[in-house]
Amino acid sequence: MILCLPEKLLVVTIATKDTDGFRRFLRSAKHFNYTILGRGQKWNGGDYMSAPGGGQKVRLLKAALEKMKNADQIILFIDSYDVVFASSPKELLKKFQQAKHKVVFSSETLIWPDRHLEDKHPHVREGNRFLGSGGFIGYLPNIKEMVANWTGEDNESDQLFFTKIYIDPAKRKSINITLDSKCRLFQNLHGALDEVVLKFENGRVRARNVLYDTLPVIIHGNGPTKLQINYLGNYIPSAWTFETGCTVCLDDLYSLTESEYPLVMIGIFIQQPTPFVTVFFERLLKLQYPKNRLKLFIYNQEAHHGPQVSSFQQNHGSLYQDIKVMGPEEEMDATADLCRNDKDCDYFFSLNIEVVLKNENTLKILIEQNLPIVAPMITRAGRLWSNFWGALSGEGYYARSEDYVDIVQGQRMGVWNVPYVSSVYLVKASLLRSELKDYELFNSPILDPDMAYCHNVRNKGIFMYVTNMHTFGRILSTENYQTTHLHNDLWQIFENPVDWQDRYIHANYTHIMKDNLIETPCPDVYWFPIFSDVACNHIVEEMEHYGKWSGGANVDTRIQGGYENVPTIDIHMNQINFEKEWQKFLLEYIAPITEKMYPGYYTKAQFDLAFVVRYKQDEQPSLRPHHDASTFTINIALNQVGLDYQGGGCRFLRYDCSIQAPRKGWALMHPGRLTHYHEGLPTTAGVRYIAVSFVDP
Repeated sequence: MILCLPEKLLVVTIATKDTDGFRRFLRSAKHFNYTILGRGQKWNGGDYMSAPGGGQKVRLLKAALEKMKNADQIILFIDSYDVVFASSPKELLKKFQQAKHKVVFSSETLIWPDRHLEDKHPHVREGNRFLGSGGFIGYLPNIKEMVANWTGEDNESDQLFFTKIYIDPAKRKSINITLDSKCRLFQNLHGALDEVVLKFENGRVRARNVLYDTLPVIIHGNGPTKLQINYLGNYIPSAWTFETGCTVCLDDLYSLTESEYPLVMIGIFIQQPTPFVTVFFERLLKLQYPKNRLKLFIYNQEAHHGPQVSSFQQNHGSLYQDIKVMGPEEEMDATADLCRNDKDCDYFFSLNIEVVLKNENTLKILIEQNLPIVAPMITRAGRLWSNFWGALSGEGYYARSEDYVDIVQGQRMGVWNVPYVSSVYLVKASLLRSELKDYELFNSPILDPDMAYCHNVRNKGIFMYVTNMHTFGRILSTENYQTTHLHNDLWQIFENPVDWQDRYIHANYTHIMKDNLIETPCPDVYWFPIFSDVACNHIVEEMEHYGKWSGGANVDTRIQGGYENVPTIDIHMNQINFEKEWQKFLLEYIAPITEKMYPGYYTKAQFDLAFVVRYKQDEQPSLRPHHDASTFTINIALNQVGLDYQGGGCRFLRYDCSIQAPRKGWALMHPGRLTHYHEGLPTTAGVRYIAVSFVDP
């Protein structure tokens, strides 16, 4: 591949494959108006990331130079898959001329591949002492002389070949070679990661070598520094700046047309007991993508969720082009095979069950990005945890990149090349059939499946991206999830408070103050929406599932003193181990309203008694007049008058004021002692349930 540049400069690079790295190289070249010519050729030069190789580069360079005759021609030879331009040809030529030699090689702090040659390298006054073969610039006759004697095999070391020329005093003098010891032209990252930082200035981004205070023109992620050049390439030359934000995020987008939606296979992975699985499937149904262009497979390793999976398959499976359920006896790699072996499959969308996908357009947005592998950024509520890593440790585990917090918190918006994505991501099916066709993607003797997958993808030189250009959703915490209850999600108020609120708090709760939704049916009695229908149903079903209703007698060993003056048929919250969760609910959702309605009173939402009462005509239909042992009382209707029961309600005797049509999910809040003497009105048919709390006794 040859890049024709203005003036006397000609850039030569060997590009035998159209990789993600090469496309990044071309973008940086285009940014500085390089003109591109060339052709691809099969690579025979060995794996020079891990062992000596690269002789094919020298052979192809030698062949290309033989056709050139202009003695004033300046040749820049560089690698491309792991290289980005940081500045213009003009600056490069100026720095080359200032070097006052005919050929200038990039430099390194480490000697490779033969350490025994260290003593033969000439000493330098300041800077790196050893030659790097990944980049050099020089006049055509001198470079021709340098490669004239190459007769090696394609898999031999180009680095060793050039090193032997450089350490030979006669050849070094004849060809007039020097090293760019202070990294003014070339910055090799291997062995120099601590020296290189990003420099943001005037809408441009450069890499600055802080050791020598230089601004290299060409940045090379040689050797084991591919992840670092990927990080720098997110910014250099001006992919993202503080002034402009992301400048490349709208490049090369795929245009979705309603008549030609790609076929997407969605793989849903259930690997441990997970809260809000029913909600996950509800959101999946709302995904804005034609269901006849979706195939689903559900990989379920958790028997606890079998009924929910079966229910979804039976009730909604016919909406999709196909749906398949796989059990724990199947290998995870079989999931990728389903798309790989389906000629109609265009994309594979991997989706873990703990992902809360709030953005209904997520799939469309990801497809439009037109990237090999792209993930929507999701985070854990209130935490810096996300579904991507900005960097890796030396052992291949999580490390925090300098920009990680800014990306997670939305201070930097863009599409980011990252070393690890998990939980939810989109893969082009063509990738599974080409670069990744021979891989057992999820298998590793030492890594978990997600890490193994990303490790295998990175080893093929494939880029993974995460986008935070939109808000997509969040991820649940699966820690401390108990499966011993009927409705285990009720206990998630501590672990997943946002999802608990979405599921169980009335949709109008957040509008109570703003829209004046609090009603005053009686003096100092406040009525407002608090629970969703689902919350009411789950609490009632949980109590009936527990089933140990009290007998409604005055003697009650569950309470202090063992005597209840005004008994009800009830189950206490502590009987189902729900008292901590209930107190958290009172503190988060009731206390703010209490303090607003009763100015000057501040509650800690403590209670001795919180319970669900059951009223039935043939059991206990009503409750005689009484005071509550509380500073204030909360009374929440858990089912619907007229539908589930007839009658019921509450009458405050002092004011001769009744609430006779309680609304499901609404709370009555009133003082407990002295003024608000009250009675429970008779339930005349059906069964009525209420949740009662005596707060601040």
